[in-house]
Amino acid sequence: HVQLVESGGGSVQTGGSLRLSCAASGRTYSKWCMGWFRQVPGKEREGLATIDSRGITAYADSVKGRFTISQDNTKSTVYLQMNDLKPEDTAMYFCAAGCRAAWVPGSSSYEYSYWDQGTQVTVS
Repeated sequence: HVQLVESGGGSVQTGGSLRLSCAASGRTYSKWCMGWFRQVPGKEREGLATIDSRGITAYADSVKGRFTISQDNTKSTVYLQMNDLKPEDTAMYFCAAGCRAAWVPGSSSYEYSYWDQGTQVTVS
C-alpha cells in the first residue's frame, strides 16, 4: 500500500512563491513517474507538471517558466516549486504517482495509481 503525503500549501501574495512537497511511503520505487495537478471547484482537474522515471519533465503552458517539478529519489519525494504566483493559481493542488498513463501537456486523459489528499494554495 502506498501513501502520498503532501505539504507546503498555504496563502501567498501575488508574485510570491511556495514549494509543495509530496512524500511517498509504503511500497515505493526509487524512480517514479509522478505529477502535479490542481482543481478549482466546478472545473476539471488540470495537469500542471510531470516527471518520469528518467527525470524528464513536462509542463502545462499556464505554468511553464514559473513552476518547476523535481524529484528526490532517495526520499521518494516530488516537489513543485511555484514562483511568480498569480491569483488564477488559486486551487487545490494534488500530487499523483505511479503512472499507468502519464499526463502530457494538453491532454485530459491520464491514469495514476496513487493520489494524495490535496492541499489548498491561495494567491491574493
